[in-house]
Amino acid sequence: MSGVLEYVAIAAAPTLFLWAVVRCGPLLLDLPERLAARRHPPAPQHRPYERLVADLHRLRREVRCSAPTSRVRRVAVQAAYDDVLADLCRATGLEHVRLGDLPERERAFARLQTEAALEEAGVPVEEPPRAA
Repeated sequence: MSGVLEYVAIAAAPTLFLWAVVRCGPLLLDLPERLAARRHPPAPQHRPYERLVADLHRLRREVRCSAPTSRVRRVAVQAAYDDVLADLCRATGLEHVRLGDLPERERAFARLQTEAALEEAGVPVEEPPRAA
């Protein structure tokens, strides 16, 4: 019986070794980089205020004027618009409601309240008219 166990161990050892190298090798090679990244976490990247306002105007135009081609696109554009509203609230120091957490029937009203709060804070929600 011990001879059979020795044979199985000798036959399986190269396969197990190769599996361990393939599975754990990349993790071990990336270990110094991951440790360095843990010591120096990257600073959070916030978009500039001007970029947020430009995104707000672009997405507002898409939400209000153009008819998206599908429900998925409409939901995605509205979610992006809600994210920009939240980012602008954070940038201006306003409290904001996480619109994604609200039921869908309440989001439109919460969106209007958020837009009004941003207008009161001085953020131009409506896009200025373009010169002809």
